[in-house]
Amino acid sequence: MVSKTILDNGIRVISEEIDHVRSISIGAWVEGGSRRENGLTNGMAHFIEHMLFKGTERRSAFDIASAIDSVGGVMNAATGKEMTSFYIKIPDYHLKMAIDLLADIFTGSRFAEEDIDRERSVILQEIRMVEDTPDDYIHDFFEGMFWKGHSLGLPILGTKERVESFRRNDLFRFFQAGYGGGNLVLTAAGNLKHRKLTELVRRAFGSLVGRSVREPLEIPEARSGRAVLRKELEQVHLIVGAPAPSAVNPDRHAAFLLNAVLGGSMSSRLFQEIREKRGLAYDVGSYLMPYRDAGMFGVYAGTDGARVREVLGLIREGLEQSGAELLTEKELRSAKELIKGNFLLGMESTDNRMTGLAKNEIYFGRQMTPEEIIERIDAVGCEEIRSLAGRMFRHETLTVAALGPVSEEDLVD
Repeated sequence: MVSKTILDNGIRVISEEIDHVRSISIGAWVEGGSRRENGLTNGMAHFIEHMLFKGTERRSAFDIASAIDSVGGVMNAATGKEMTSFYIKIPDYHLKMAIDLLADIFTGSRFAEEDIDRERSVILQEIRMVEDTPDDYIHDFFEGMFWKGHSLGLPILGTKERVESFRRNDLFRFFQAGYGGGNLVLTAAGNLKHRKLTELVRRAFGSLVGRSVREPLEIPEARSGRAVLRKELEQVHLIVGAPAPSAVNPDRHAAFLLNAVLGGSMSSRLFQEIREKRGLAYDVGSYLMPYRDAGMFGVYAGTDGARVREVLGLIREGLEQSGAELLTEKELRSAKELIKGNFLLGMESTDNRMTGLAKNEIYFGRQMTPEEIIERIDAVGCEEIRSLAGRMFRHETLTVAALGPVSEEDLVD
């Protein structure tokens, strides 16, 4: 059973009671990630994610880590484009401690100068690690081009120059503006009672200021074109992308099925054609990145420099074919079973259920039942998918980015 309560300071408490497990997964979700940044503040949300683990007025960084370790639990955080999450998984009898710990890092973090300087060094190492990992870095490079001029194109980690420039007042001002109760969703799934959870949250988070300063979001516009970042590597890393439905667009279910057919599994069209039949790449696949008001579909491949044109040609051919021809009934059925199966198996995890509660609230303002989601997937037909692919994969909408020993001429049709 899913329940929801809104506290006086605006925090939305949403829980799902699952009485046949002995764990509870809890997440504090801030409606703000790198999308809420600009050229001067890029990287602050991620920096703040780190700082909330570095000590409060009541706990040192070691105390925060050992509190969870000592009960066999897990605590972590993640910064995304549109939200930042802080989550804990514990045995059900440690719920009070977990809520108190989450509240402490939100209401009592010190942002000490010495901790900021130390963590700055850690984040700079994290940025360098991404830059040294081409199959990661190509995504930042591609998104910077695809969403050029919009905050969605900013790297979540920020840049070395920006991270080096941040001072305590900058970070604390950003934190105070965006991490208030009106911008916070607390979700929990597992062996719990909603009334008890709500009371614990009310007591622990009561001092959190309710108001959050939130500027209206600028609607992104995708950019098409080609770009190359030349680097001496053993492989060329490619992404071909196109605009896709948003997280709330009615076409999203057709987009997920289209992704499954084209490159979402080892039996998908692009994987079979490029890797299995021709041996042109070890890693090739497609993915969807849906946001609140826009989306992106991407195909990634890593291949030899001499095979770039061939791989690109096969990717473009596969995309164009999906917009020109209907899927077979077998392909459609297999794609639906893949998505439904992954979804239902994910429901076995309290982590995934907790995450689903948050995303449903943030994107839809309500909870969507598993039955509703499966019904919508089953309702999608072959023509709906073909029509969507035809609109998405036009020559003028495609964006191509490459990283490695390659030139822009190699990306030309």
